[in-house]
Amino acid sequence: MKRWTSTVAVAAALTLGLAACSDPTADGPADTTVSWPDPTGRLDGVALTIWAAQNSNTVPQKVIEGFRAATGATVEVVTIPDPYEQGIQTKVATGDKPDLAFWQPTASMLTAINAKGNLQPLTDAPWLPSMAPQLRDITGLLDGTRYAALVTSPAVEGVYYNREVFAAHGVTAPPRNFDEMVALARQLKAKGVTPFYEMGADRWATQWWVQVQLADAAKSGLWERINTGQEKFTDPTVLGAIRKYRALIDEGLFNADIRTATFDDQGTALLDGKAAMVVQVNSFFGQLQAKADTATLDKKIGFFPISPSGNVGTFIPDQSNALVAFATGDTKREAAARQLLAYWMGPGYQDFLADRNTVSLQTAVPDPAGVPQALRDVHAALPASVGSMQAQAVANPDLFLNLADMIAGTTTPEQVAKATQDQFTQLAKAAGAPGF
Repeated sequence: MKRWTSTVAVAAALTLGLAACSDPTADGPADTTVSWPDPTGRLDGVALTIWAAQNSNTVPQKVIEGFRAATGATVEVVTIPDPYEQGIQTKVATGDKPDLAFWQPTASMLTAINAKGNLQPLTDAPWLPSMAPQLRDITGLLDGTRYAALVTSPAVEGVYYNREVFAAHGVTAPPRNFDEMVALARQLKAKGVTPFYEMGADRWATQWWVQVQLADAAKSGLWERINTGQEKFTDPTVLGAIRKYRALIDEGLFNADIRTATFDDQGTALLDGKAAMVVQVNSFFGQLQAKADTATLDKKIGFFPISPSGNVGTFIPDQSNALVAFATGDTKREAAARQLLAYWMGPGYQDFLADRNTVSLQTAVPDPAGVPQALRDVHAALPASVGSMQAQAVANPDLFLNLADMIAGTTTPEQVAKATQDQFTQLAKAAGAPGF
């Protein structure tokens, strides 16, 4: 597998960011109103492409089947290798665009892909009146214009745990804060249990360990301070979280194969009880659902949010939660892409929920009977969660890649913090953020 370097990621993001600053289309058209076709209108002969990541490429299967039967259109899902976001940014910077793509719907990531120049506005989407009020505008907006369609409950960073492992070692309740979780991990290690499992080879989840430690600081304005240059990744708050993550690894609280372990390995290890806990987001549970039925998951897998001060989650809508529709210049396909979204969140929504066994975002559509309790607990943690870097920072540097390098033994925590801050400064400048 080709190694993705921070230099390439910066170059791709800066290309898009500079385009947003210099391209006259980046300010967006004066009128962002779009028409919304009948969700089941015929589209014979129309072929659409959806870009998806490794952990989202199976999400639209049921929707595509129903849409094809209703409209006659064909839809191909193309998997973009991880790291997904950087891969898409590079492709789009060279003019390669799909009709739709899974995309992280935060303002910073919409800025990173130059939404105003590259995406269709989804103004007045027909499903919005049906959305739960607290979720309608939680994400997907940039400067007041909607560019992303939320299709599943926004991700929350927290801890998935094996109930049977906890029970076998007398753990009757989840830890109440980060320090209690670490203390529990040490107890489990002393009994021969692998406390935590990390996927160092696939890299993208490494940042969750740092971000959950920053939940309290985020609540008190950390990202606003970083956004304005008052605080940096190299200052004690973020650097301290990076150092603690490294210290926990050095202490042996993680899987011995942390450097080579993959996302798939992580799911298998937790489900099989080879590890007690995993810090992850909602897409991880989607992988577990592909490996086991609801009865098994309810028996084996639990979830709790975590922060230094308590059970507080960190809100991070990720690319598996939302889709964007690209402005390709082909008006027929652009309309068909909007039609697919309208079908997904309209006539096809209930079947989609049942297929994915996931929580409903619409007030009039109940959760399917098969939604596992852990997934309901993740959704319940959302209202009290605090914003992640992706949700609140003006730019998203490659913290996860830098942390993966640290796990591989090629960088120190101090070098991770400096590389992340340097890239953040470059991206913030490219995006025109004040103070940079």
